[in-house]
Amino acid sequence: MGMTDAAGQPPSPAADGTVAQTGGTAGPGGTDEPVTRVGAPFVAGLALASLGLWTALYTPVQVLLARQLEAIDPGGKETALALVTGIGALVGLVATPLAGALSDRTASRFGRRRPWLAGGALCAAAGLALLPWQGTVASVAGAWCLAQLGLGAVLAGLVAVLPDQVPVSQRARVSAWMGAAQPVSVLLGTVLVTRAVTGTAAGYAVPALAVVTGAALFLALVKDAPPGHRPAPSGGPRHLLRGTWGSLRRHPDFALAWVTRFLIQSGNAIGTLYLLYFLRDEIRYEQRFPGRSAEQGLTVLVSLYALGIVGAAFAGAAYSDRHGRRRTPVVVAGTVIAAAALLLAVWPSWPAALAAAPLMGLGYGVYVSVDQALVTDVLPSSGDRGRDLGVTNIANVLPHVLGPLLAAALVSAPGGYRSLFAVTAALTLAGALLVRRIRGVR
Repeated sequence: MGMTDAAGQPPSPAADGTVAQTGGTAGPGGTDEPVTRVGAPFVAGLALASLGLWTALYTPVQVLLARQLEAIDPGGKETALALVTGIGALVGLVATPLAGALSDRTASRFGRRRPWLAGGALCAAAGLALLPWQGTVASVAGAWCLAQLGLGAVLAGLVAVLPDQVPVSQRARVSAWMGAAQPVSVLLGTVLVTRAVTGTAAGYAVPALAVVTGAALFLALVKDAPPGHRPAPSGGPRHLLRGTWGSLRRHPDFALAWVTRFLIQSGNAIGTLYLLYFLRDEIRYEQRFPGRSAEQGLTVLVSLYALGIVGAAFAGAAYSDRHGRRRTPVVVAGTVIAAAALLLAVWPSWPAALAAAPLMGLGYGVYVSVDQALVTDVLPSSGDRGRDLGVTNIANVLPHVLGPLLAAALVSAPGGYRSLFAVTAALTLAGALLVRRIRGVR
């Protein structure tokens, strides 16, 4: 795709879809960056694994856990869902950077990232398989924590593959495939568990099979980066523990990228957690449309949201890679998301939801593709990519620990869902504006 070797011939793709490595260039923080383009098999493997990961993560939160906890504790469903998702996210908060750091140091014949991704998928599937048989809030939380432990390892393996093997000039477009997999997974999972299958056990089987199948396809299509391209990190356990947060202290751009992601993802976490309850209790969807369920209304909104994300992710990524710009697309994306949330805060109604869903999707589509590329561009060290990306992903996970608590308080307060969406808009806009202070990227 426009690149030639020293003889003027295009490099030949390897069997896994990558192109034979020809060297690296000094990247941010003095790292050696891959310079050769990845091919279709690599992108397909990454996209399918991401689809399985997000299906396993979002389908339970959006539908299955909400429905199961409503049956267990109808009067305290909001608090129960906040508790279960918050505790589960806390497990993910620890699991992702730990698995990433350990994968940096893994030296096996199967590679560095692959063992953690495979083991994580099996662990996640086990937790999901246990969930339908739980009858108390505490036991549901325990099974969900097991699933989150595995999902954290899968996520750590996938995000580290991006800077390991994808050149800077291609990262936003490859990230777009990972980002686009999120709404597709939510839509696919929601449709399957509300229309195609019946029963709690069958419902949880969908995300369990998704994460295992996605991981298996990734392992079949994608090889680990050559050992010489990813130098083994130095130091022992002390380096592992102290270096985790030390990267944030010593590298201001990396820290700013972390904070901006935390703010935008916090807005996303509190703005989407109670969508099913929002439709049922605030909009009164089932009274507005007799014979139709709130889950069906959720499917409509998720479909519009997904269309917005898929369309915007690739357009935003192409612009970012072509012009080498990361900050501007993220600022615009966050502003659009905030505008959509503000619409729901001012006018919490079904027509407003129909307008806000695709608008939020457009903003989030650009955000998930370009922000992931931005983060990989400011990583401090090539030897600790798994660890540092694990730290970055705490900014994805921590909002799901704190967000449910804040969301439950906001919904219970006099302002109700208006306050919830107003805070969503404020957090997202703050994160978008802060991106402008990152100096290491354009």
